[in-house]
Formats: sequence, structure tokens, C-alpha cells
Amino acid sequence: MNYLKEHRFQYKQKCAASKNIAIAASFFGLIASGCSQQTAINATANSDSSSNTVTTKTTEKNNVIRLGYQKGGIIPIARQRGELERQLATQNIKVEWSGPFDRCATLLSSLNGNRADIGGCGDIPSISGIAAGQPLCIGSVQRPSPDSLSNAILVRGDSPIRKPVDLVGKKVAVNQGGAGEYLLLKVLEKENIPSYKVQRVYLSPNDAAPALYQGSVDAWAVWEPYISIAELEHKARRITTTHPAPTYSIMVVRSDAAKENPVAVKAALTALSEDGEWLNQHTNAASDFLVKELKVSDAVAKQVTKNRGPESYVFANTEDIAKLQKTADWLLEQKIIPQRVDIATAVCPLETTAAR
Repeated sequence: MNYLKEHRFQYKQKCAASKNIAIAASFFGLIASGCSQQTAINATANSDSSSNTVTTKTTEKNNVIRLGYQKGGIIPIARQRGELERQLATQNIKVEWSGPFDRCATLLSSLNGNRADIGGCGDIPSISGIAAGQPLCIGSVQRPSPDSLSNAILVRGDSPIRKPVDLVGKKVAVNQGGAGEYLLLKVLEKENIPSYKVQRVYLSPNDAAPALYQGSVDAWAVWEPYISIAELEHKARRITTTHPAPTYSIMVVRSDAAKENPVAVKAALTALSEDGEWLNQHTNAASDFLVKELKVSDAVAKQVTKNRGPESYVFANTEDIAKLQKTADWLLEQKIIPQRVDIATAVCPLETTAAR
């Protein structure tokens, strides 16, 4: 059954030798000096062999990169296309895939748990994860597009809610510390509506969709591909158009992977960027990949592709760092994150380390 369709109507259902002993020093009482000499030679040979084994294992480890993904992002499309694997293979880097994950929080948990090395998330959950002490760093970023329609506050088609002020006294589903909560708070801030006048209900997308359709909540702050599915398949409608504070997308990296394996990490991030540029020139192909990945209709896939806009990942510059720092400081002011995040130090040190 269609993965994304399953969750929409199941609201009540909850989403779980060899250790070589090289101590043959006294071999049945052999006492000739030639035997001692041979033992020393053998010990040296064993030492060299052990050293070679460790070197081989280290090389093998450094030649593997694990990409975690959510449904609908650039990473699963790169997985389908296959060019990333072919490109990295020429650099003797093996690619492994981990996923799909239903949202950023679970993807970041997989990075934190050493089950993946790189994953794509929004800036809000990424900063929240770093603030929570997860060993993560910022690999590459996709800059905000002011006219992007990839985030929205949705209501049911028959809802009397027409504009943000109508949310006063209502329940809005958001993902805690994520893009949904950030969108809602920024919309309320822009409209001069005190945040305490709107009740936030913390739900994952899998639970928020049926909660909206069945009337348990009045609105849902969410992102693509959930927006297009809700609009085209469930007659939901948006009460916001563009985001009042457009967000970055981030390729998040497990910190140890960036330190221990910078060349492979940087190569993977570069290949993902090239996949994005290819898809920008082949939007029909991008939609076709989404149909296969999400198991959605052609119409939904085309709208998702259009709403999301170009996929262009780059390594963060000083302006990107300053903008992300502003977002992180705002999150701290709103008490969404427990401590300040220094974005400059949270950027992966790939430029310097990989060059060594």
C-alpha cells in the first residue's frame, strides 16, 4: 500500500580467531640460535601483516559513505538516478543508503546513532538537533527562495478559517522544534498575533495529516510533499502563500564522519549538488522520480516539484552563516532550543581537513 497514503487514515494506529595468539616463543623447546632468529623474523612478519590488516580496514571504512534520506528529498532521487554512486565509485568510495525516515527528527537520530553519515533536513530541526547536543555539523546548504511555496499552513476545504488571524483560539498541528512550528510562529509574529492565543499541537506528519482531515486539529503547518497531497487528494487549502521568513535546507553531517572521512563526505556533498543541478534542468524527470519514490499521482509529483523550486546546494559562505545565526538566535529567544548555537563552529571543517 502507498506509504504516504497509509498514514493519512490511520490516526489511532501508532507508528520499533579471532584473535591470533602470536606468542609461539618457545616452540617445544627448540633452542638453536637459528630458531630464535626465525622466531624474530616470524614476529616481524606477523606485525607487518597485522599493520596491513589495520590499514586495509581503515581504508575500507574511509571509502564508505552512508546517506540517510526522507521521502521526497534530493537524496532518494539521487539514489534512483544512480549517477552519484557511479561518480563516487570512480573515486573508490562506496555508497550505502539508510531510510526512508518520516521526518527530520528521526533522520537526525540515525546520524546521532551512527547509522548514517549525511542526511538532508531543514535548518530549524538541524539547529535544534545541534542545540540538543547531537554530534552534527552543517555540510552544505540550499539558500532560501522568497517565493517558494514549499511550506504552508493548511486547513480543511470546508473550514471557516481564511487567514492567520482566524487561527486565534484554534488548534494547529506542528512538529515540535521543526519547520512547522517555526512557520506558525513566524506567521503569527508577522500578523502581530500573540503566540499564546493559538494552541500548538505537537504531532509528526504521519499523525498530523489524519488529525487535520478528521477534525482533531483546525490547521496544520507543514511542508512538501505533504502540502500537495493534502491539497490535491484531500481538498485541503492553504491560508498562507510564501513564508514570512524563508528557510535554508541543510545537508547535515555526522561530526565524526566529517573529521575522520572528510574527502568522502565532501565528494558526496559535491555529487548531491550536481544531482540537484541536473534535476533543475530536467524537471519532468524530477517529477517522474517522485512518482516512483512517493507512489503518488503525476499531478501531485508535478506540483511538489514546482512548489519546491530549484535544488541548489552549496558550501556555506559568511553571509549564509550570518543568516543561519540570526535564525538560531531567534529560536533561542523563543525558547525553542535550550542553548545558543554558534553556527560558524557548527559548519563542518571540510575545506581545511579534506585538503590535508
